[in-house]
Amino acid sequence: MAAPATTRTGHLINGETSYGSDVIEVLNPATEQAIGSVPTGTRADVDAAVAAARAAFPAWAATAADERATVVKRISEGITERRDEIAQLLSAEVGAPITFATKVQATLPAATSAGVANLVASGEFSFSEEIGNSLVVREPIGVVGAITPWNYPLHQIMAKLAPALVAGCTVVLKPSEVAPLNTGILAEILAEAGVPAGVVNIVHGTGPVAGAALAEHPDVDMISFTGSTRAGRAVSAAASETIKRVALELGGKSANLVLDDLDEAGLAKAVKLGVANAFINGGQSCNAWTRMLVPASRHDEAVELAVAAAAKYEPGDPADPSTRIGPMVNEVQRDRVVGFIRAGAEAGATLACGGPEKPEGREQGFYVRPTVFAGVSEDMVIAQEEIFGPVLSVMPYQDTDDAVRIANNSLYGLAGAVFSDSDERALEVAKRLRTGQVDINGGSFNPLAPFGGYKQSGNGREFGSYGLEEFLEVKSIQR
Repeated sequence: MAAPATTRTGHLINGETSYGSDVIEVLNPATEQAIGSVPTGTRADVDAAVAAARAAFPAWAATAADERATVVKRISEGITERRDEIAQLLSAEVGAPITFATKVQATLPAATSAGVANLVASGEFSFSEEIGNSLVVREPIGVVGAITPWNYPLHQIMAKLAPALVAGCTVVLKPSEVAPLNTGILAEILAEAGVPAGVVNIVHGTGPVAGAALAEHPDVDMISFTGSTRAGRAVSAAASETIKRVALELGGKSANLVLDDLDEAGLAKAVKLGVANAFINGGQSCNAWTRMLVPASRHDEAVELAVAAAAKYEPGDPADPSTRIGPMVNEVQRDRVVGFIRAGAEAGATLACGGPEKPEGREQGFYVRPTVFAGVSEDMVIAQEEIFGPVLSVMPYQDTDDAVRIANNSLYGLAGAVFSDSDERALEVAKRLRTGQVDINGGSFNPLAPFGGYKQSGNGREFGSYGLEEFLEVKSIQR
């Protein structure tokens, strides 16, 4: 069931919902039809939200940490209770297949929120420590401006909101205008969880207006941003005027290193999981494994396996539980992905499957063909730039040193993978990768482990204790 066309989501400022006369329409990428709208936020809206957050900060910061953790746990429980409703809305906004939206898009936010809350509630995380004659205390940084993307809307919101609230911060959230309707449900959950007015404020609008106003604002103590590296540079520049803390989770071009000691079954597993992680969320994931590095002697075998795996990702209706890949989020993103596919072919990469043409039977909707390129060299644009779509580059290497070199030859360093017959060898290679997170032989996601990048993939970390510390200042008191 898609979101009704009458969905109207407003700002949340100091506990009150408001709407403007100018609105931004939200489209369902599978039907290209409007399913709702949000107000076009102004600098005045941002000023009001920041003032409310600033006024609410002293009382919230003074609230006992375990009480703040309890509130966040109630938010997590509220998300879980409304999981199916949230999944349906996210599927309609983003085009994520309903099964994926239910299992991941609407489930991860509850898991990561509960994780950080439990760290404090259990006493595992301490806000103070003794170092010699010093008492070192961790205090909330203040008012946080959170700017979140469209690809995992609620997940990225809660990755910032949960630790900020547990830390004692107040928040002004600027969600992506592409997929903002889910914040209407979130606002209801926040009220039911007992979040005081002004502690969480939501302002809709565009990045150049509402986002820039938030990043520049002198009464905002920290900006936590997730999005493209290009936008991250703009946020950093705007925030630098007031020397506020900036945490950035940006783009990626993650490599999946398939080592040369795998037997046929091992190679088949590595390629199957590699394709799945390249095409996850339609490839619209910053940590997608978009480069598959394979021994040159097994390149053709790996490509054949990748093509067979890609065939199972037939673009389909996101509302159908059997669909594994939906449309791109909007026309701009669809055209961007198609442009990269054309660029790959023009550069001399072999188009093993897919291509720039529309998928058969999908004239309506922003669909692209899941695409696998073979024989990709590291200097090609498809090997260097983040495509953010279901496009996999299979790249041959000569030996392990060559594989590591190719993997590290990137502006990015967010995630990656290593597959080997030996966990010990895989670990040795993983340690050589200049990237913030590496999965070994299909290791599962850990909501308490730190997530973030090296190089132009950003700075700072999310999740668990590392994510909580991002929102805390450190004070030394000598006695």
